[in-house]
Amino acid sequence: MAFSLCSTKTLLLFFLISAIPVAFIISSELAKPPTHVASARSPSPKITDRHRKRLFLKEVTVVKDPALAGNSSLGIVVDRPRNRLLVAISDLLGNKYNALAAYDLSTWDRLFLTKLGGPDNEKAFADDVAVDAEGNAYVTDAKSNKIWKVGADGKFVSFIRNPLFIAKEWYKNLIGLNGIVYHPDGFLIVIHTFSGMLYKIDVTKEDHEVKLIKVAGGSLAFGDGLELLSPTKLVVAGNPSGRLVESLDGWETASVVAKFKGPAHRLATAATVKDGRVYLNHLLGMGYPKKQHALVEAVFYFLRGEGNLNCWF
Repeated sequence: MAFSLCSTKTLLLFFLISAIPVAFIISSELAKPPTHVASARSPSPKITDRHRKRLFLKEVTVVKDPALAGNSSLGIVVDRPRNRLLVAISDLLGNKYNALAAYDLSTWDRLFLTKLGGPDNEKAFADDVAVDAEGNAYVTDAKSNKIWKVGADGKFVSFIRNPLFIAKEWYKNLIGLNGIVYHPDGFLIVIHTFSGMLYKIDVTKEDHEVKLIKVAGGSLAFGDGLELLSPTKLVVAGNPSGRLVESLDGWETASVVAKFKGPAHRLATAATVKDGRVYLNHLLGMGYPKKQHALVEAVFYFLRGEGNLNCWF
């Protein structure tokens, strides 16, 4: 029998279908997490036995910049030698406004706001940011596959472009250059999200030499945020939630050596390391009964042979 758009059966079917993902989210939020989770929401609830692996935190606003209202704050990096926070700013929908902001970590005053443009006003999307030993900032453009370089004083320096940044398939460039980190040996590591390509960029050379890092052991497609766990180990947040990549030759080549599967109803987009522990940040704040943000500790299981899980880190 055909369903009428306004029939009782149609409405009931629609209700049942829409209820499935909601029920999944609620079930996932109420379940005991396998690793530690720091959730931020206000007011902080009482911790119960069921939530003994959850640490509830209170969100505190430290920066409120009216000049940037209507735009999105994306990648951030703490520049401790200069006691400041760098933030990539972008117009999420129009891809017309992009900037790098710097804030003092003691006073939270804005130190500078550098507008980031491009030739012929091309559409761009400032996504992530890294800072080198000299205080230069590097901001990835996920829309036009370039990197902006901004000096320690906030003045725009140059673009970094390279044919290697462009995937052969057009659709893989819908989200391009994304996560970026500075390695203490003087180079950047950057990921191209949809293709999973990983790059090594030597910023000590005037031409910013770009090399493609050959990665074995698995794909890095849908990789987003990057963070160094050590000079030889790199955390890639994305889908799946976390992948651990290791290089033993100065990041000429690398291998996916471990993975972490986080909450299936959330999307990991960034990673941070504190006291040797890895925490994954998420794009969407879900939660039940109130919306909450979550930092999930990633416990990596090393891969051996055909995907066997042998030991954890």
